Amino acid sequence: MLAKLKIIFSDIKIQHTVFALPFAVMSAFLAAEGLPEWETLGWIAVAMFGARNAAMAFNRIVDARLDARNPRTQDRALPAGEVTVAQYVVFLALSSALLVWASYKLNPLAFYLSPLALAIVFFYSITKRFTSWSHVYLGFALACAPVGAWVAVKEEISLVSLILGAAVVFWLTGFDIIYSCLDVEADHENEVHSVPKRFGVDRALKIAYGAHGIMIFFLLWMLWHPALGVLYGVGVIAVAGLLIYEHSLVKSNDLSKVNFAFFNVNGIIGVGLMCVVIVDVVWV
Repeated sequence: MLAKLKIIFSDIKIQHTVFALPFAVMSAFLAAEGLPEWETLGWIAVAMFGARNAAMAFNRIVDARLDARNPRTQDRALPAGEVTVAQYVVFLALSSALLVWASYKLNPLAFYLSPLALAIVFFYSITKRFTSWSHVYLGFALACAPVGAWVAVKEEISLVSLILGAAVVFWLTGFDIIYSCLDVEADHENEVHSVPKRFGVDRALKIAYGAHGIMIFFLLWMLWHPALGVLYGVGVIAVAGLLIYEHSLVKSNDLSKVNFAFFNVNGIIGVGLMCVVIVDVVWV
């Protein structure tokens, strides 16, 4: 069983939690206007772990046939026969229960919203079947992280968390469009919708650039928060520079560095911005 669990964790790329978790943590620090209670931070991390695992398990189950027809994804665990659908369903159920349990331990509002959060993250896997803008919906799904973390700390949904969530929406939209450029041919063959398929790779990369520009706008809007100052502003400038670097790596006629741009650069952005916010809120 442990061997199967290891395969599933590898299949859902557990390391990609680095994309959403930092925004949840920085939202928690902003909500607390300092260091949140350690117990609260712990349950937020557990909730994030459960939510992402559930979302990815659902994606792997409903996309198994599509993955089998895509050269990039045909080696995933289900198409390759390394695990069964039943095993993935058990993992999905346990991960969903973990999110609900963690939400229950946080506060009543978090608990009541947990089924909605699951519905939101599950629905992403369906969107690519009917809209080219599934990338935006993926951003919306991950924006639940900062909004949910604020709910966990203050039991409310605030404008600050929504602005931070909006930044996440456009950040994810941009780099998911870049990543999906790798699947243009497979999307045409399998009738899967995406921005690169609809507009072509060159225009898709420009749309991604625009999305990242909007992300920076929302991050700058956060400067009105009293806990954020010059250090955060420098952090946002650094994020803008990293995004420009990310786009310089990917060309319409050369997608060889997409994976590096997707994981490495965006991982640095998420963790780096989180560290800047924590320092600004706690020590500056």
